[in-house]
Amino acid sequence: MPDQDQIRAFDEISAKFAGARKALGKVVFGQEAVIDLTLATLAAGGHGLLVGAPGLAKTLLVTSLADLLGLSAKRVQFTPDLMPGDVLGSEVLEETADGKREFRFIPGPVFCQLLMADEINRASPRTQSALLQAMQEQHVTVAGARHDLPSPFHVLATQNPIEQEGTYPLPEAQLDRFLLQINVGYPDLASERLMLAETTGAQIAKVEAVMSSMDLISAQALVRQMPIGEQIIEMILKLVRAARPDADASERVRSLVAWGPGPRASQAFSLAARALALIDGRHAPSPDDVMRLAKPVLRHRMALNFAARSEGLDTDQFVDELLGGL
Repeated sequence: MPDQDQIRAFDEISAKFAGARKALGKVVFGQEAVIDLTLATLAAGGHGLLVGAPGLAKTLLVTSLADLLGLSAKRVQFTPDLMPGDVLGSEVLEETADGKREFRFIPGPVFCQLLMADEINRASPRTQSALLQAMQEQHVTVAGARHDLPSPFHVLATQNPIEQEGTYPLPEAQLDRFLLQINVGYPDLASERLMLAETTGAQIAKVEAVMSSMDLISAQALVRQMPIGEQIIEMILKLVRAARPDADASERVRSLVAWGPGPRASQAFSLAARALALIDGRHAPSPDDVMRLAKPVLRHRMALNFAARSEGLDTDQFVDELLGGL
């Protein structure tokens, strides 16, 4: 059982996340589920991929999060001519005052606590892969030298799903590094009406910090200390393993799935479920958390084959079928 200090720390962090969620709701309208999933991504210590059409406040969400959580943030607009050095940094040859020449490392924009990789699929595969080491290992290697990134370090990348000319699909190895793929849809009528009133007047709402980077680090430690029930673990394992087209899978799964999620999907479920519970002020995750996370965790970690696409079946619909079999 957790001791009183842990419970007190949990309640304090949970209250701060509640304040962040409320503040975000005043600048990003009609995206409550997106806000919750993005906060859970950071609380779990992971990276997020935001997929949505232009104009749905993806950039505003990321910049507002940086202000609310007290994180140093930088934004990189990914383009086809962007080079790895433009993201990671590079070494330049300089001449010192005494006439000696030496290399000096100039850090790139990746050296921050929250990196927004805008339209990440517009960069070449070479540049996309430059982020892999940073996302997984929290450091980069340039010219054989290791350079550690700040702590905490998170990448929130955006992607436009409707305009694919001149884009490069993210490789599966990089997609797997994103804890969640969060699809951003259009707001409902009431939220869009409120957005019009609040964002086109003389006064526009701004957010102020309600947390610090140390609070976020504490939250990530708390998430890993939270208990998770055996029922939840079995539910996660059953769902992830049911999506793999191996010998134990059903005939329908083997006939429709090209490749399925690996063990990192189970880890993502476990961490993100506990992070959602923390944000909601609950001391342990519930089956509903697993249901909420099924699509964000699995949609970028599996692929359907041509037979599924010929049926008009997409990944989210297939995950719904898997949930129906739990």
